[in-house]
Amino acid sequence: MKIIAHRGNIAGRNPKYENHPDYILDAIHAGYEAEIDVWWEDGRWFLGHDSPEYSTSSSFLENKKLWCHAKNFEALEIMLKNSKIHCFWHQKDDYTMTSQGYIWTYPGKTIGASSVIVKPEENDFLISPHAHGVCTNFSAKVKAILGENS
Repeated sequence: MKIIAHRGNIAGRNPKYENHPDYILDAIHAGYEAEIDVWWEDGRWFLGHDSPEYSTSSSFLENKKLWCHAKNFEALEIMLKNSKIHCFWHQKDDYTMTSQGYIWTYPGKTIGASSVIVKPEENDFLISPHAHGVCTNFSAKVKAILGENS
């Protein structure tokens, strides 16, 4: 099962560093994939949750370990034209489809083999081993839980 570090978080929320490119790369180097928040503003790429904060590049977004959450329409439209970028759009939808065909699944909703369970910490770390992946702020804890269940 893929473990996806939500905004690069491995050991809980860290708003000071979330979405910073170095923080994201640290999570990837630690063996996780990462969900990032992506903006397209003034002809440039940015990362950041509530607003564009950190300048980045399309080559950064093309990393196969990234799940790019479009934060504005322009970002989604442009990322969808680049088959090397794995992207999606969602707000509070129960489900959304990623550009690679995975089902991004809101906390507490039914899951299947192609589902990514989002933030299981909101449901006492309820994780189905039958899902494709899990996106969490507690990647190290999820790794330990899955290791205990394997």
